[in-house]
Amino acid sequence: MNRTLTLLALSLTAWLAPAHALEIMPYTAQALMGKQQAGEVVGLHFHAAWCPTCRVQEKVFNSFKGDAAVPGTLLVVDYDQERELKRELGVRSQSTLIVYKGKEQKHRSGGVTDAQALRGAWVSAQ
Repeated sequence: MNRTLTLLALSLTAWLAPAHALEIMPYTAQALMGKQQAGEVVGLHFHAAWCPTCRVQEKVFNSFKGDAAVPGTLLVVDYDQERELKRELGVRSQSTLIVYKGKEQKHRSGGVTDAQALRGAWVSAQ
């Protein structure tokens, strides 16, 4: 009986954990709109494959996966393709991070690669 309960608890924990930790996915307007309408924390990472700073940021963001202290969704925006979105948001350089809580912008930075600073962007949006 105890073994069954332990396995059930572990399964439940593994199933619930991703909902409380950072999820990283490609940007779509629908995903952004859905997260904002739900009042969730959602970030936009303007990423370019050719950008060394973006690659460092990507590693940091990936290290946040599974960390309950960094909840929400990070949408990776293709810097070279999403010209209209960049114009709308006033993004002028790759490696820009914008974090929202619902539709309210809580953080904006560019070129930041420090893990504590990037984690702070999420904490400030809570």
